[in-house]
Amino acid sequence: MKNFNDELHSMVLSEDGSYTAYSKEYDEHYHSTKDGALFESLVKHVEPALKIKQNQDEINVLDICFGLGFNTLATIYYHKKNSLASKLNIFSPELDVSLVRSLLNFNYPKEFDDFLHIIENLVNNGVYDEENLHVEIFLGDAREYLKKFPKEKFDIVYQDAFSPSANPVLWTREYFGDIKNIIKKDGVLTTYSIALPVRLALHENGFKIYLNKGEGFRDATVASLGLLDGFERVDMEHKIKCNPNALSLRD
Repeated sequence: MKNFNDELHSMVLSEDGSYTAYSKEYDEHYHSTKDGALFESLVKHVEPALKIKQNQDEINVLDICFGLGFNTLATIYYHKKNSLASKLNIFSPELDVSLVRSLLNFNYPKEFDDFLHIIENLVNNGVYDEENLHVEIFLGDAREYLKKFPKEKFDIVYQDAFSPSANPVLWTREYFGDIKNIIKKDGVLTTYSIALPVRLALHENGFKIYLNKGEGFRDATVASLGLLDGFERVDMEHKIKCNPNALSLRD
């Protein structure tokens, strides 16, 4: 096993057999150890989003935050496995510079074996390019990073920051207002969170909220400014009526 562990991060085996990591700074794991690191990335983010967008000629993905790179790598894995013809562009901010540098020593699942050279390029250069694939990471503040993009840039947003209790600035009404500006009207946002304050913050920015549920994983959320087929719509007006004192997170 590679020596990934340091004073801020430790590698942890999750229930699907893939490793995740524990952040001592945020006192949280990067993935659900119960759902499994790889499985969670696929079923809560990649599969629901790409099944909707896979027939586009070009797909722009915003991966908040890069972390261990699972969502980015799982997107590339799904794209290759299903022989999608679309051009894939993935952009991802990450505040933890020491984490990114340590990824060369992380034990990734075998499904990612063909993509480890991408991690090496991202660690060393911050960018990776090949035909039909562009990946870049930004080392710094995610909210500052959002300001560089033009309006309606992204088809997919993976909202996968540490939890609202640990990292609230990436879950507020104002934050999702910034996301609204750069996601396309028919874009898809995925997140593991089903917390009412998070859903309220999305709802108050005009997002329609849907339930992502399936076998072997805990419920998650899909959201879009447009209508989506294949997901159960969450009745936010009913939720608000039943929880009159609930508030979205605010800056």
